[in-house]
This record gives sequence, C-alpha cells and structure tokens, in this order.
Amino acid sequence: MKYAIIEIKGQQYKVSEGDEILIGKLGKEKPEAEVLLIKSDKTVKVGKPTVKGAKVTLKVVTDEEKGKKLHVQTFKAKSRYRRKIGFRPVFTRLKVTKITS
Repeated sequence: MKYAIIEIKGQQYKVSEGDEILIGKLGKEKPEAEVLLIKSDKTVKVGKPTVKGAKVTLKVVTDEEKGKKLHVQTFKAKSRYRRKIGFRPVFTRLKVTKITS
C-alpha cells in the first residue's frame, strides 16, 4: 500500500491515491502540498524537511462545503447571563489523484 504524509496550510494529512480529504477553505488558491514522507511497498522516504522530487497531485472536488455545527456556550456566574452560539466551519474537499516519488 502506497501512502504519503503531506502538509497543506500548516496541517498534516496521511493520504493515498483515491482518498478525499477536507481542509480549511482555500478560496481561489490552488492547492499545493509539501510531501514530508512517502511509503511504498518496500521503501520509505523521509524528507528533511520535504522529499525532493516527490509530488502529490490534488484535484478540488468541492470549493465550499459546510461542516457539522459546533456549539459554543458562554456564561457569567451570579448574573444570569447565558449565551449559546452555533457555528458551521467551511471546508474545501480535495481528491488525491496521483502520488509520485
């Protein structure tokens, strides 16, 4: 099984060919991944800090996709102040089409 560890916008993901991942909203930017590690059947290449000549090809599937709702509650003691706020983060869905080493 061939997989790679990539870094996009400061976060690391373990991906293999055909996987779909959710990352923070990119907007109009082109997704660029830095390859930190590649593992094929018998070999492992570790980058210092990145693997030279390695590339992961990404394709944008969905530009904007809303995630699950997160609930945030605040309160102040002894003053009957309570507040509940909902928030849905926006993600970009990417598909890994090819991993080359």
